Amino acid sequence: MQAYERKQLLERVEREGATVGADIPETITVQGEEIDLRTFVFEIKRRETIPAGERDRVERAKKNLRRERVERLERIEDGAISREEGEELAQSIIGIDRALNALESLGPTDLEREQQTKQAADRKRWMSFLKKALGDDDGGSSRRGR
Repeated sequence: MQAYERKQLLERVEREGATVGADIPETITVQGEEIDLRTFVFEIKRRETIPAGERDRVERAKKNLRRERVERLERIEDGAISREEGEELAQSIIGIDRALNALESLGPTDLEREQQTKQAADRKRWMSFLKKALGDDDGGSSRRGR
């Protein structure tokens, strides 16, 4: 592969909109293990929340996908590969990026706990506002009645 071809592939992979319209690969070999990537991503995305047991699995999958992406990118940068191999690698990197984007965009993992935290913070702000509005900043009533 020529240097300019290598540069074009790297630019295409790093382009901000590279994943727009890209498909998540049906299967992909990551760290020597074949994964049904599309099925995994859609299975996780269709749930409203990620169960506790699945969170570790999702985080591990994201970590492995990032590692695989780096390895494939390095093969394009430094490897003695043909133009066709480079194209395949670039396409697979874009597919990995698409899967990572989907997994990264998952909502909060524990909506109930997040809601409780927000409500507690709202109550605290409201109580603080009321104390200030009523002149009860210090918690005592020494100012009133004088």
